Amino acid sequence: MQCPWPAMEKGQIYENLHELLFSVLRNWQDCQEEKDREAVLGAVSAMLDVLLQEELHREHVWEELLWLIHPCQEIQDTCRVAKSLTLFLEVLEGIDSVIPKDKFQDITSAVFYQLYDDSKQHSKADCAELTHCIMLQARICPDEMILFLQSQLGDDWEAGCVAALGLLGALVCSDDPMMTEKLPQVVEAVQRLCSDPRIRVRRAVLHFINDLLNANARSCSAWDVVGHIFSEFSRTTERRAAGNLSIQEAQEEGALQALCMDILGSLDISVRGMSKLLWPRLLLFVVPAQYTGMLIPVSRCVQALSEREDLTGRRIEDLDPHFVSSMFQGPLLTPQTLLVRLLVVAGSPVAGSELQAAALLLMQNLHSRFHRAVGAMWATEIPLLLQCLEGKEESFLDSAEFERRLLKFLRASVDTTQDEAWIEALSCELSRWLSSSACSSGEKSFLYKALGTVLGACKGVLHVQEKLLQHLEEANAEEPCEAQGIISLLSHAAESNFQTVLATLTIFASRLCKGRNARISRRKKMELDSTRAHATRSALMLAHGSLALRASKEQLLAHLEGDIAGNILMLYSCSCRDLQNNLALVQSITDFSSAFQAVGDSACFNPSLKGKLLEILMDLLKKYYSGIPVSPVPLKVVLALEQLSKLKPSFESKDMGEMLVLCCKNIVTHPSAEMMLKIRKSQQAAQYLQVTCRSFPSHLLVKPYLSTHSLCSGSSRHAIPHFPLLFQLQQTSLKALGQLMAVLLETEPIGSFFQNIVHVLRRSLISENVWERKRALQTCSQLLSVCEERQRGDACEHFGSLVGLLAPLTCDPMPASRQLAVTCLNSLLRIQDKAANRVIETRDIRSLCEGLHACSVVSQLQTTSKMARIVCRNFPVERTVDFMMAIKETIRTAKGVRVRAAGKWMTTFLQMIRKDICWNVPPILYILRSCTSSPQQSTFMPFLCQAVAILTLCHKEFMIENFSRLLEPTDSETWRRIREFCLQRWSQ
Repeated sequence: MQCPWPAMEKGQIYENLHELLFSVLRNWQDCQEEKDREAVLGAVSAMLDVLLQEELHREHVWEELLWLIHPCQEIQDTCRVAKSLTLFLEVLEGIDSVIPKDKFQDITSAVFYQLYDDSKQHSKADCAELTHCIMLQARICPDEMILFLQSQLGDDWEAGCVAALGLLGALVCSDDPMMTEKLPQVVEAVQRLCSDPRIRVRRAVLHFINDLLNANARSCSAWDVVGHIFSEFSRTTERRAAGNLSIQEAQEEGALQALCMDILGSLDISVRGMSKLLWPRLLLFVVPAQYTGMLIPVSRCVQALSEREDLTGRRIEDLDPHFVSSMFQGPLLTPQTLLVRLLVVAGSPVAGSELQAAALLLMQNLHSRFHRAVGAMWATEIPLLLQCLEGKEESFLDSAEFERRLLKFLRASVDTTQDEAWIEALSCELSRWLSSSACSSGEKSFLYKALGTVLGACKGVLHVQEKLLQHLEEANAEEPCEAQGIISLLSHAAESNFQTVLATLTIFASRLCKGRNARISRRKKMELDSTRAHATRSALMLAHGSLALRASKEQLLAHLEGDIAGNILMLYSCSCRDLQNNLALVQSITDFSSAFQAVGDSACFNPSLKGKLLEILMDLLKKYYSGIPVSPVPLKVVLALEQLSKLKPSFESKDMGEMLVLCCKNIVTHPSAEMMLKIRKSQQAAQYLQVTCRSFPSHLLVKPYLSTHSLCSGSSRHAIPHFPLLFQLQQTSLKALGQLMAVLLETEPIGSFFQNIVHVLRRSLISENVWERKRALQTCSQLLSVCEERQRGDACEHFGSLVGLLAPLTCDPMPASRQLAVTCLNSLLRIQDKAANRVIETRDIRSLCEGLHACSVVSQLQTTSKMARIVCRNFPVERTVDFMMAIKETIRTAKGVRVRAAGKWMTTFLQMIRKDICWNVPPILYILRSCTSSPQQSTFMPFLCQAVAILTLCHKEFMIENFSRLLEPTDSETWRRIREFCLQRWSQ
């Protein structure tokens, strides 16, 4: 039986116990030993057990507790006070007692505000202790703590809101069963912050979601947390794209984007409820374009789900019922919609190889959701595509090659399904995406090709025609990307549906040209005459050429003349014939001529059509030579003539001669020196050059082998601001001209075409325009290279003329021309020796080129004299007069060093073969006599006198006989003096 204490003594004992308790709480941290600390905990526990039994003393305990934490707000030793409070709460947790709500509110508020007050700088240890205190309070009074934290979420105090979210996330991660019950309530409260614009709050919400997903994914059904991750990603993307953020704000938005991707990428698939939450909810965020950047973590999640269990084969009843109605059953996400989205990403090099690979992996892991037949084929082909992206395949070149392989994969997939309804649905989805895509988007080009690929596999003629006509009408061909897209669409669709595509093109082309001979309304006429209509005609002409390249031999022979060429000429006749129309016409002629030539030698092209096409091309060359200084059209015409010339029957000699003259005028003679100066200031010329360089054939692109400085011989007067583009145009055109001449040499009917070429080039080789001379030399170099390669002897018959024209150019003011002249002379020597079946004993004249690059004129003349001696050792005497006639032309038209070089070559030639030219002395003297009437006679006079002296030494009788004849009325005063001087010397 217990003996009760007297009231006085009992009250005193409680009072003393009360004082002892808080003395211990204030000073217990002085204990150094662990056993002392354990003793303090036991004592505090016993004292609290006694004190909290009496209501009066309970009130005193709570008051003292508030007094205990008050110094935490006033003094710097926060950690010491926090540890005391922790000790008290740890003991209180084991005692069956309830803290009054108002006291709990005061304690929690004090600790919370102390912890997250921005004005206080706490150490990590202090923060950890204070956080531990709050977590202890949550275990003791969970309802009150959750209500308190929820109240902070609606507060304007940003730091408090962020702190509350962090604490709620920590509570979510705890294993407390009570928290599981309260979780829906917490999630609902956090959900209200989704639209909060503050960066710190948005980041805290994402961190809370991360904690929630890693703790209990099943509780997310009240709020689509996965959806919020994607929405936040889209939100940051839009804000960054707006371009009105400061540097710091942009960095913060970027960090939020990265956090979204990290959260999704780090999800633990093994967490209960995760697979049901993610599948198939994730797929809803694959299709919208704003979530493209999230495909990488989405792909990883789906792959992890697939590896964990065959989720793609689960029954739909096993999935989240909240999404059952929307998955694969309605317009939100059909198999075709999902496939198109992934194909677009996989086909976009702008997305980057990692995103492309993520899209392909999603396709592989979800194969059964697309079509039951593609699984085996995709399991084989997709890894090969992934190897291309990873750079493991040596034959993989660039993004264009990967796109080609991806389209081939698409066609193989469609063929594998053998499901016409599914294929048509896929084409409809591609068509829908194509119609809604902006022209500026990088995906539109791929969509055109993908739609064409799928339409090529469709068997429904009406369906194919409907889709083709739809996009032909929708496309704005004024935009280059749209025009090229239409061509790609038609070309890919023609792979297996050539007849259908050609018939559709014919229908649409007829619509564009029906106003020619018919009565139509003014509105319709304006529509057909609009810039867009003319651009569409250009695109259709190009599309016909592209179709010809893809046609089989039977298809081409059956449809080329009537449908393909006929439609092209019809469209051209209705066009405004501007630059775009002309380029389209010429390119389409090139394409179908190349296609016809590829079917074999047995095919014979319609001579009438060939003549008509030649006439059109010649008219274009005449037009552009007469008025436009810089244009890509002559280049394109030369390329078209090359392909057209390969077709049988060959052109007649007259046509070939006219063709050669016009091509050389446009490419070698044109532009003149005066036009070159105008180009320097012409904005239109710059625009033409830009268009030209975009349209260069890749096999004709050349790189400058000399710098602009060397080409301009150090003179600023030749410098052109647009020089790189102009240089590229001219070099490409000259290369094309060389290829055309090679074709004409092969197809000429009578073998006199080489003579025609030399005759046409002669004028340019002696021109006063340095640029024209250089272009003529490049053409001559290509011509001789072809003759040498094909072992043609044509050049031997014109050896003397060519040497006489080329020799003075070894001292041309332009270094590039000097080098080209030496190259031509060297080719001539090799051709001559091959024809004579002998080996040149002298050294290669190209070894002397270094002397020609010297700045000194004397050095250049000495070097060219050495070259002259090498050439003259192998000179056929029967070509003497041809050589002298060519030299005379240079002397009569050239100036400066070129005249002196001509004199050097002439005197060297006469000196070396003087004994073998007795029968040529009269014509040589006649040529020398005519040279005295040249404007450059003063420069040439020393060489003329030396030539007469050389001839006199070996052929004095011929010279006396010739000089003894009476003078001609046309003889110049200079020749009279030379004659008198020689006769006077001989008489002595």
